[in-house]
Amino acid sequence: MNITFGIITNKFVSDEVLNSIHNQNIPSYEIIVVGGEDKYWINKQIDLYIPFTDEDKPYTIKKNLITENASFDNIVYLHDYYFFLEDWYHGFKKFGDDWDICMNVVKNKDGSRFRDWCVYDDPNLNWPYGDEPINFDDTHRLMLPPYSYDKKKFMYISGGYWLAKKYVMEEEPLNEKLGWGESEDVEWSKRVLNKFSYKMNTYSTVQTLKDKRLSAEYVN
Repeated sequence: MNITFGIITNKFVSDEVLNSIHNQNIPSYEIIVVGGEDKYWINKQIDLYIPFTDEDKPYTIKKNLITENASFDNIVYLHDYYFFLEDWYHGFKKFGDDWDICMNVVKNKDGSRFRDWCVYDDPNLNWPYGDEPINFDDTHRLMLPPYSYDKKKFMYISGGYWLAKKYVMEEEPLNEKLGWGESEDVEWSKRVLNKFSYKMNTYSTVQTLKDKRLSAEYVN
């Protein structure tokens, strides 16, 4: 399984994140970093650094640049605060690559479950499942259901971390008119989940370097 790791950042990517990739012992992989300080990447073990100087532009552009420059069909998109636990690559070898879009277990810094297999506005799904639901305008609700949940029409793929085949992202790139806080990942989820397979790999795990709450952007 050849893998491109595409990391977006405004500052730098820590050695902890980079080493968590290198330590997977993946036979064929590459690391692409978009954004951050140019001087930081001297002597760092990455394959491609793409400068992104206008940080006022939507970071959807950064992720589409990862797609354009990826050498491999399997692409991991992540923000700079996710790192890979030692089981990650072994888990994907066990799970396989028969998917278009994929999610794996995501844990918060404290070990609690974070935004992985997410459900958005399923009227028939009642709490408690995972964390307490986050409500938006008394209408929109994000929940973490059991990993056996399979109603794709209610699912949501968080923009912080996911895997996709390159052909998926080429056919349905992120909307560059939308940025952080504008539900760009919700809009993209609605497009791709109607067209492509989306599977959950429970054998692999990533974790955040900082505590994050279960959250989603408001959808009009």
